[in-house]
Amino acid sequence: MVEHRSGSPDAGAKAAEGSGPAARASGIPGSAAEGSGIAGPEAAGGSGTAGSDPDAPGIAGSDPDARWLALLMHAAFFLLLGASLTRFLMRHPGEDRTPWIIALSITLAVLYLLGPVLGSRPTPRRLTWLAVLVVVWMVLVVLAPSFAWCAVPLFYTGLRILPPRAALALVALLTVFVVAAQLRLADGFDPNLVLAPPAVAAVATAVFVHMQRQAVRQRELAARQRELIDDLLRTRRELAATERREGTLAERQRLSMEIHDTLAQGLSSQQMLLQAADRTWSADPDAARRHVRTATGIAERNLAEARRFVHDLAPADLAEGGGLEAALHALAARESAQAEGALTVHCHVEGTPHAPLPDRVQSALLRIAQGALANVREHSGATAAGLTLTHLDDRVVLDIGDNGRGFTAEPEGVRGAGTVRGHGLPAMRARVRQLGGTLTIESAPGEGTVLSAEVPLTTTEDPT
Repeated sequence: MVEHRSGSPDAGAKAAEGSGPAARASGIPGSAAEGSGIAGPEAAGGSGTAGSDPDAPGIAGSDPDARWLALLMHAAFFLLLGASLTRFLMRHPGEDRTPWIIALSITLAVLYLLGPVLGSRPTPRRLTWLAVLVVVWMVLVVLAPSFAWCAVPLFYTGLRILPPRAALALVALLTVFVVAAQLRLADGFDPNLVLAPPAVAAVATAVFVHMQRQAVRQRELAARQRELIDDLLRTRRELAATERREGTLAERQRLSMEIHDTLAQGLSSQQMLLQAADRTWSADPDAARRHVRTATGIAERNLAEARRFVHDLAPADLAEGGGLEAALHALAARESAQAEGALTVHCHVEGTPHAPLPDRVQSALLRIAQGALANVREHSGATAAGLTLTHLDDRVVLDIGDNGRGFTAEPEGVRGAGTVRGHGLPAMRARVRQLGGTLTIESAPGEGTVLSAEVPLTTTEDPT
């Protein structure tokens, strides 16, 4: 038994039905977008439960657009199903097949609602549900061709669930049924009814597949971006850790040089003075007391240096004002006084600076002078030493010379075998190198020593 075909009164309805799939297909691209949105969670490993299924009506998905499009697709299916049933009841009231049509329509609606309960993965239960849904729809189309309009939502249900080849086969089968239904409703052969549904199905499928691939590309791009961001953050953390380590090592080196040139030298002088006082305490009490008083003065200077370290690590002589020249004069006078005639230190300044020397340059040159004079006092056996500060146009030069026993100067970075002490010269070279300058040593056994530190005034950073 087939649906009754009448004459001209049904012409408008037939024309509307003939154009129905094409007209509704205009909304297919939107549905394809909805399909691609649903494919995303599935491809991402969704749980497949009803609570996370974006097909479920009224259930909020993670993507608001996908939820809205899913609701639109569900509404379109029930609207088309209801419209097809209403048209059949209006056109064919009281027929014997009417109860079957109503029962099958209700069955189709219930089956469609049960789909989300079965999840979104292509499990056997889900595939069985889809097969039953399609079979029920086919039976309805055979009994009432107007139910062919429900094929559009079924297209996307199949495309979402089945593998590509199986989905295309299902779309082709549904399209054949739509064409057959349209031809049954028409009064004669209409090429438009034969060609339009396959064309619409092909366009809809292409749009769906394209949107699905775009979604995959977007997910891959987002994953790559997350990897790049993670790499960038990891690189920044590693760089920050490296900079912290380098800063820590640089600060340790600086502190070691500061301590060596001040506190360590002072403690060494105090030790020698106190040992001399101990040896002469009984034989020459006055000399012993002088040694103790000198050691006390050195201790006071060391205490001032230690407090300066705590405050800002600037040399105490520079903190007292007067600049580098005054600090060098004070250093020469103090070394001469502490030596008690055994060593006389003179200070001489040549030239006039065009601008005040940077604090780092003044501090480094003063520390170099302190370390060099400590070496002269402890190792050279000299009776006279001189500090010469020369201001040139583009650089400043500090020379420290003595008339001591001298030594064989070794190349930079080379130490003699068995050397235990000797941190002073490496510390001086490090200070000068940090300022972009050079340190030269001229010495020979029995001819004294001249140490020269030259610092440019245009570059005060370590070029390396």
